[in-house]
Amino acid sequence: MVRLVAGEREARVQFEAEPTAYRWIFYREGEDVWSRVLELRDGNDHDNRGTEIWSCQLGIDQLSRAVIRCFDEVAQTFGESGYRGKWGEHFPRTELEALSRLWRTHQHLCDT
Repeated sequence: MVRLVAGEREARVQFEAEPTAYRWIFYREGEDVWSRVLELRDGNDHDNRGTEIWSCQLGIDQLSRAVIRCFDEVAQTFGESGYRGKWGEHFPRTELEALSRLWRTHQHLCDT
C-alpha cells in the first residue's frame, strides 16, 4: 500500500491459506486504484490460473484509510502479541506507521 500511495502503478500481495493462496493485485492510475483478489489452488500459480473472487475501484485515499483502519482494528482486537500468536509474524507496526505518515502527506498535498 505504501508503494501505491507513493505513486507506483502496480503492487501485489499474497496471503497463504495453505493449500489455497489469495493474491491481491492493485493497479493505480491517477487517484484511482483497481483491486482484484484471486483465489489460487497453489501460491506459485500464474494469475490466469486463479479465480477472481472480488474486484473494485476505489480512490487511493479510500483504500489507504480502509487498510489503516483494518490493521488498527486487528491490533485492537488481538493485540500485537496476539497477532504474532495467531499468524506467526510480528504485527507490521513499522509498515503501518509508514503508511499512515505517507497517507497524511498525500492528503495534505491533495488539499493544497
